[in-house]
Parts: sequence; structure tokens; C-alpha cells
Amino acid sequence: MRDVRAVGGLWRWRRNPLRRPTDLAEAWLALTALLLVTLAAPLIGILTGSAAHTSLQRSVRAQQQSRHLVTATVVRELDPAPATTDPELLGGAPSSRVLARWTAPDGSGRREAVQARLPDPRPGDTFRIWTDGRGDRVARPLEPGAATAHAVLAGAGAAMLAAGLFEGGRRLLLRRMFRGRYARWDREWGRVGPDWGRAGADS
Repeated sequence: MRDVRAVGGLWRWRRNPLRRPTDLAEAWLALTALLLVTLAAPLIGILTGSAAHTSLQRSVRAQQQSRHLVTATVVRELDPAPATTDPELLGGAPSSRVLARWTAPDGSGRREAVQARLPDPRPGDTFRIWTDGRGDRVARPLEPGAATAHAVLAGAGAAMLAAGLFEGGRRLLLRRMFRGRYARWDREWGRVGPDWGRAGADS
């Protein structure tokens, strides 16, 4: 729709004895806006998406190297805690608060209260958790597919934002040109208006 509006100004390219300099300026503005929206905005989106993809995939590799999936063993079930903010458990299957023990990747033993995706935990039950190299709980590593999806969304958002800015700039400049034109009309009318219709006014 924005492209159609921009193209609407291209009729001013046609040669016409009544064409004003501002008409030609509006045509240049319409052409520039059209090229920016159809060429520059997608390019900005591609570059932004590519940069985001590179950065996110780097984060994916770093997280996969620094985060480890270990097996935890239930020691005993604990009383329920306030609503959890653990991203691994939000919106998923029912979980229970348990005292668990596990061996960290560095070989040290850990024993602490955690949320487990176990509806009825019993001593000796096992479950898997993500930890860092010292055994501290961490969120699940970002998946490559999720990183790609985020990069695509970032690129699309950047392209849409750029197109909106280009179209907004075109409208702003066009409004200023209209105001300048109306101001000139007012000055001309102020000069010739009082004599309009009088005999011999043009002599």
C-alpha cells in the first residue's frame, strides 16, 4: 500500500507546461522513497538478520559447551515452594520440590532443593537437570532452530521498521513541501487579491 502511494507521485515526471518545480521535486521524492522501501529496507532486514543469526549461533555454541545435562537423584520430597520462576519448568508438566543430589561436571557433589518434573517423587527417583561446569543450575541451552527463528524475526522487524521510517520521512518531507507551496500561494494572493476582478488590474 505504501509503495502504491509512493508510485502515485511519479506522474509528475511527465512533461507538462503547467508542471511546477515542486511537482518535479515530489516525483524525485516518490522515486527515492520507492527505491528505499523496495530495495534498502529488505537489504537492512537481511543484514540485521544475518548479524543476529551469527551472534545467536555463537551464543548457542558457547552455551552448548558450558552447560551440561546431568542426572539428579531424589533424596526426599520437600514442601511446595512459592511459584517457581525456573524457565525449565514454567508452562510444562507438573513439578515437585525435592531435595536432590548430583555430581557436577567437575566431579564435586551437590545437594540442594530443586524443582523436578516428577508428579509423585520418591527417594531414589532420578531426573535430568542442566548445570554449569561447577554444578549450579542453569537454563536449557538455546536450540539452533530457535536461534534461527529469533534471527528471522529480528531481520523482518528491522526491514519493517526501516520501511516505516522511509515512508514516514517521505510523508514528512511532502507535508513540508505542501506547506511551502500553500505559503507561496498565500503570499501571491495577498499581492494580487485586493485587485482581483478590477478593470485594468492587469495593466
